[in-house]
Amino acid sequence: MLAAMTEPAESRRQRAARRAGEFPPAPEPLPSPVLDSHTHLDITLAEAGVPGAPDPTGTGPTATGPLAGRAGADPVDAAIAVAAGVGVDRLVQVGVDVESSRWGADLATRYDAVLATVALHPNEAPRLADLDAALREIEALAGQDRVRGVGETGMDFFRTGDDGRAAQEASFRAHVAIAKRYGKPLVIHDRDAHADVLRILDDEGAPDAVVLHCFSGDAEFAAECVRRGYVLSFAGTVTFASAGALRAAARVTPIDQLLVETDAPYLTPTPHRGRPNASYLIPLTVRALADTTGTDLDELCRAISATGDRLFGPWR
Repeated sequence: MLAAMTEPAESRRQRAARRAGEFPPAPEPLPSPVLDSHTHLDITLAEAGVPGAPDPTGTGPTATGPLAGRAGADPVDAAIAVAAGVGVDRLVQVGVDVESSRWGADLATRYDAVLATVALHPNEAPRLADLDAALREIEALAGQDRVRGVGETGMDFFRTGDDGRAAQEASFRAHVAIAKRYGKPLVIHDRDAHADVLRILDDEGAPDAVVLHCFSGDAEFAAECVRRGYVLSFAGTVTFASAGALRAAARVTPIDQLLVETDAPYLTPTPHRGRPNASYLIPLTVRALADTTGTDLDELCRAISATGDRLFGPWR
């Protein structure tokens, strides 16, 4: 999750107005259920609208589905229902600041299909007047039962310059410690910072479970992460024509160390780039990974599901 934290408010409002009602049609359902290991339902609903709501054009994902015509249907129910309709039956709602972490933690107590992670995004840390106070809030949330991970935390050298890196690193180290204290997976945002992410994990000692969210490295970096036992989560970017290095990374990742995610409402997979993303589009990414790795689709779905349960579950 990047854009919502770095663009001016007016730009976000303009984008939300442009994208509203533009969700792509639902893809073919998967043969076995999987999870969306990283989504931002709060941002999706605020900026892009409700996936699964009736579309006045008649072309939306559930224009004739179970929610069609239900005025006032709960937006989270709608998003969950349209995802479940294509075989995406579990969602991990990811926090990026104190407010979104509180929202996600509360959401997970009210919806069986949703678990939460809590954290300060690496681009958020340098902007905080009192980083320590915010970290105390995150630690308090991390102890809740339906909060099953700490993240997205990490390092981002694309959005934050040299002057913000000390705060990013301090925040990342604190999140590593929180994950270890509570025995919960660490969900890492790594953008243009591969070596530093590994350095800090080595310094601090990595938690038992580490997930590289929206994996963005090449095959060499993937192999290093796999050797360390980390799980690599692939987003819609793996479907992009320009992402040959990312597909090579997927090919060296064992299927029991692989997850899929949307990072919704961003990173919409091909052929719908430029339109808003949501959990129901996960089948496009799973099929692309099956093709890329030469893995049977049903086998891959079952492996992804088992890895999700091993890291975050049980959902119910």
